[in-house]
Amino acid sequence: MNSTDSSAPLTAQMKALRAHARGGPEQLVYEDAPVPGAPTGADVLVRVAVAAITFDELTWPETWEADGVDRTPIVPSHEFAGMVAAVGPEVTGLAVGDAVFGLVPFNRNGAAAEYVLVPASSIARKPAEVSDATAAAAVLPALTAMEALEQHLQVADGGRLLIRGGTGGVGAFVVQLAGRMGIEVTATVRSAEAAERAKRLGATTALVGTETDRVPAASFDGAIDTVGAGTPEWLYSAVRPGGRVITLQEPPSEDLAAAYGVDAQFFVVTADAAVLGRLAAVLATGELEVAIADTYPLAEGAAAYGSRGTSKAPGKTVLRVRES
Repeated sequence: MNSTDSSAPLTAQMKALRAHARGGPEQLVYEDAPVPGAPTGADVLVRVAVAAITFDELTWPETWEADGVDRTPIVPSHEFAGMVAAVGPEVTGLAVGDAVFGLVPFNRNGAAAEYVLVPASSIARKPAEVSDATAAAAVLPALTAMEALEQHLQVADGGRLLIRGGTGGVGAFVVQLAGRMGIEVTATVRSAEAAERAKRLGATTALVGTETDRVPAASFDGAIDTVGAGTPEWLYSAVRPGGRVITLQEPPSEDLAAAYGVDAQFFVVTADAAVLGRLAAVLATGELEVAIADTYPLAEGAAAYGSRGTSKAPGKTVLRVRES
C-alpha cells in the first residue's frame, strides 16, 4: 500500500539544482522545480538530506538523454542519503520514515533536490551510527570497489593486487576492502603524502609516480585502473598470464590484453539493494575511511560542481540539502 510521510507533507514544488541545456557547471541553476509524482510500482520517494557529487557526470550521455531522447531539464548527483517519504505499492521491506541511502540510476533525475524518486532495488537502510554525509559519499566509489573485487577481479585471499590510483575516490575503497579480504595490495599514487595515506588505508606497498618501473612483469594476480582513460602498458605487463585487468573509465586495449595474455574487462557499476545492505554493515563498524573533501549547501551547487581540482583534501564533495 502506498503511504506518505505525514510529518513532511508534499507540496507541488521543491528546491532543486537543474540544468536546462547541456554543458558544465555554468548551466546549473538553483530553482523551484516540480516534486516527483507519487511513487508507483517499486519506486520510492526519498526526502534528500545529503547528495554527493561525481564531477564527470556532466559529461555522461546518460545524464542528458534516455534512449536518444533529450531529458533536460536534468537534476544531477546520483549518490544520496535521506528519509523515505512515500513508497510504491510493490515496495516491501521499506517504510515511510526509514533512513536510507543509495544510488539513483544514471538515466534518471538525481538527488540534488529536496526529493528524488528511486527504485527500491537501488537503496538500503542507513545505519543510525552512520552520518548522512558519510553514507552519501561512500555509495558510488564503495559500490564500484565492491563490485570490482567480488565480481570482476576475483583475486583470492593471499593473492596480489595492483591498484593504479590507490588514494583516489574508488582506489581508496579498493585498497581498504581488498585488505579486509586478505589480499596483498600494491598501490600507485602521485605523491609521497599520498603514499603514506595508501599505506595507512592498508596497502603493503605504495609506488610514487615514475616508480612504476619497479613493478616486476607478471607479478600480480590482478590489476585495476581507477585513474582514468589511457590505461598504461605497464599495468597489463604487471599481471600474470591468465590474470585479470579491470578498467573503469573506458574499455581496455584488446591488443595489450592479448600481448600479455591477460583477461581485461570494463564495467559500469550497478546499484543492488543487497550489496548496499552489506556496505551499510561495513560502514556501521566505522572501520572504513570515507573522505569528504568539501561540503556546500544545495543553493551553491553550481559552485560545488565548478570546484573540481580546487580542494587540497581527498574525498567526495557533497551537497547539504537539508539539516539532519
